[in-house]
Amino acid sequence: MINKINIKININIKRRLAPAGLVTGLLVFLFAGCKKFMDVVPDNVATINNAFTLRNEAEKYLFTCYSYIPHDGDPNSNIGMLAGNEIWLSTSKRDLSVPAWDIARGFQTSSTVICDYWGGGNGGIRLFQGISNCNIFLENVADTNKVKDLTATERARWIGEALFLKAYYNFLLLRSFGPIPINDKNLPISATPAEVKEYRQPFDSCVNYIAGLLDSAQTLLPMTILNRGTELGRVTKPIAAAVKAKLLVLAASPLFNGNPDYVNVVDNKGVHLFNSQQEDQKWVRAAAACKAAVETAETAGFHLYYYPRTSLTNLSDATLTQLNIRQAICDRWNSEKIWGLSNSRVNYLQNVTMVKLADQYSNISGARGQFSATLRMAELFYTANGVPIQEDKTLDFSHINTLRTATHDERFNVKEGYTTARLNFDRENRFYADLCFDGGVWYLLSSPSGNDENTYTLEAKLGQYGGNNEIGYENQTGYYIKKFVDYNFSYSSNGVNTREYEWPEIRVSDIYLLYAEALNESLPQPTAEVYRYVDSVRMRAGLQGVADSWSNFSKNPGKYKTKTGMRSIIKQERRIEMAFEGSSYWDLRRWKDAAAEYNTPVVGWTTNQASDISYYQPRTLFQQSFVAPRDYLWPLWINELRTNNNLVQNPGWPK
Repeated sequence: MINKINIKININIKRRLAPAGLVTGLLVFLFAGCKKFMDVVPDNVATINNAFTLRNEAEKYLFTCYSYIPHDGDPNSNIGMLAGNEIWLSTSKRDLSVPAWDIARGFQTSSTVICDYWGGGNGGIRLFQGISNCNIFLENVADTNKVKDLTATERARWIGEALFLKAYYNFLLLRSFGPIPINDKNLPISATPAEVKEYRQPFDSCVNYIAGLLDSAQTLLPMTILNRGTELGRVTKPIAAAVKAKLLVLAASPLFNGNPDYVNVVDNKGVHLFNSQQEDQKWVRAAAACKAAVETAETAGFHLYYYPRTSLTNLSDATLTQLNIRQAICDRWNSEKIWGLSNSRVNYLQNVTMVKLADQYSNISGARGQFSATLRMAELFYTANGVPIQEDKTLDFSHINTLRTATHDERFNVKEGYTTARLNFDRENRFYADLCFDGGVWYLLSSPSGNDENTYTLEAKLGQYGGNNEIGYENQTGYYIKKFVDYNFSYSSNGVNTREYEWPEIRVSDIYLLYAEALNESLPQPTAEVYRYVDSVRMRAGLQGVADSWSNFSKNPGKYKTKTGMRSIIKQERRIEMAFEGSSYWDLRRWKDAAAEYNTPVVGWTTNQASDISYYQPRTLFQQSFVAPRDYLWPLWINELRTNNNLVQNPGWPK
């Protein structure tokens, strides 16, 4: 198990791609069995000349290539988690850096690029440097005269890993900036100033290049990790197939598939960087890649996670269904996690989302409740009938803040006899699995009663034990995020106890819904295959299939039968299933829905009030502003443009 590696690269390459002198190695670990993590620092500082003499040194360099993977289990690093409108914070941001939240508040500029994956500034990672390191690794390990103690099988696998990482870093850059320069090989030290000044390549060329790298990587990668004690987190065929699916869905989506906003974007040679013609064939290609990703994952043994009900037989069906959803995130290396990020041990995220759930724990640290789900997100989840709240013909949500008292039959979701808002009743299980609220039930394994008949509940109004009683550790909306907190979380007299888990970067439900989307877009109308993959995700959440739910409960019963209607259903299904994980931010951009979504007020309940009537008044926290088409792509840093006049700025940003 390797944690830190110091490698000094003694080679001259162009400034932007110079490898780091100090790098952090890939954290590879298995939670079960040990909690120790070794710090390995070589006795002697390695140079390029000796980094590829022996297997052990070469492996350290491979971990250097891994070290650029974003730590998405850390809220300070996961851009999508806070750059949109799913989660809101107190302006004090006590003990939080979270640079991506400045994007949500409209502070992105070309002079200060937030979360800059191109240049590495303001919370970003220098991904071009990571690509450079991959190039160095590939050049040396592909030479069979080097690393002579490396077996042919291992050499092939390592090359596959580096090819994947190179593709993945290009994909992350493409997703943020659109067209990028392609650095397939590092420039020699003899490169002229003109050669150093690269051009951005057309978007479709970038997509084809990255897809080619992923195809090459897949032929060399293992299907599964066999040495689970030391290698979990390293890439496999299912991971590469899933990233290719994500890449081609991105390329087929409206932002990049015939977007008229980009028709006049050309470089200084007159080359058009975007294809202005919409191509339906891109959705066909994306659907094929998604199907391949699904089949590869299933062949490797991945499937939707269901909590093993034999472990807890004293729980209600509602709680067990909600554990299906919660523990799909929190159970270590479970069957749904196609790619778990072992560089992101999710502990801190649990602390900032968890809340104090009883009077005796009101003064402990480690349960801050700072991450607030917006009212817009609370409204997004379906009703108990599996349709949007504005469509349900049997349940009335026209007055979401009407007060209502929970009955005995509702006790597994809302504390019996407790008064809370209408919005918190009659909702689907993912609402109760992902969120908690004033009066909401929060089952933990440490439940005082041992079951969910008398478990933890949240009382969150001002002056109550879960309310905003500590400056900076405040919940702004009245909705707390339960999704990231492992049900093994417990309180003690000394604080809290958390069980760490690896961040689920790619889940089975994610690629199921991507496949359904791509297939729906590639066909004249939805088919049984489209419904099948959406329904499988819904069934895990305790819902009926799309056809039954819409036919029986929707004011628009035929919605699911049309391509347009099913598109809307899939979009909402993705936003619910992937809520708060950082996915929706990127989805809304590729769908070109971000301008409509992010030009609305951020709203929550009035959480600084003590009475029911005062607390359940909607309160505007912030008026977001999203400028289209400018904000759909990150700006290139002004200084980067001054250094390289062959680069052109993205539309709408100062040049």
